[in-house]
Amino acid sequence: MTENSPKSLDPRTLAKLKGLQLRAKHIVEGYVAGLHRSPFRGFSIEFAEHREYTPGDDLRYVDWKVFGRTDKIHLKQYEDETNLVCYLVLDSSESMQYQGPDSPLSKFEYAQCLAAAIAWLVLQQQDSVGLVTFDQILRSNLRPSSRASHLQQILQVLDSTTPVSKTSLGPIFHELAERFTKRGVVIVLSDFLDDVDSLLAGLKHFQHRRHDVVLFHIMDPAELEFPFTQPTLFQGMESLPDLLTDPKSLRKAYLEELQQFTSQIRAGCRRQGMDYRQCPTDHAFDLILANYLSQRSVKVT
Repeated sequence: MTENSPKSLDPRTLAKLKGLQLRAKHIVEGYVAGLHRSPFRGFSIEFAEHREYTPGDDLRYVDWKVFGRTDKIHLKQYEDETNLVCYLVLDSSESMQYQGPDSPLSKFEYAQCLAAAIAWLVLQQQDSVGLVTFDQILRSNLRPSSRASHLQQILQVLDSTTPVSKTSLGPIFHELAERFTKRGVVIVLSDFLDDVDSLLAGLKHFQHRRHDVVLFHIMDPAELEFPFTQPTLFQGMESLPDLLTDPKSLRKAYLEELQQFTSQIRAGCRRQGMDYRQCPTDHAFDLILANYLSQRSVKVT
């Protein structure tokens, strides 16, 4: 991204816009619209065979090792090159409602906008995208489609979803792994506030079904920094009680616990070959997406 990137994707600017429809419009018309036409291409591909080079072929797929042995140019061919299926899996549990004192958007609002941007990108490259929202049960399940009009359906589901209940990540992931029959990319947008072993086991089930898995870990800056200094009443979510306490006495232990929590998730993703990105809700969407997609592009080209 350049310094001249549009400010329309700044969460503080988006927070001033009422309704997801308007926010999504600004995201799509902002820098995201200037990304490579097929930014997700290569997610769900698996090497199948070689074929001889013909003029006009993309040189990125030349197998240079074969060229070195045979002095002939062959290209790697892949399965599912043009039929990407993207499953957006959005956590709509109560903890996603959290919005810190200096945050422009709640975690759920931020995840809504990020999901809308990804859906637009996938549909723009004429591939299929679906949407699931969940807490302790599945709340909605919009089947993947590549129709341009499908974006409107996705926005309607996103806009009509309200986080109100507890979460149950592991069992939900196991259930979805059985429901997602066509192999594709599973993108989970969540704060992942649940038992780490259970959620990693659920994510591994996606991989067992041969999906690519991407985690966008949505976190509020206040959760990451714990800036509270005065006696504070912390509101309990997902059936937890409220707690009045002196945050200064808790800050060190809290940050250590948070570090351990995020490290466990990162390490689990690394072991299982899943992509992980932390997404603070004060970071611009274009930076989050463009940085991730550019790194993904380097990995697959």
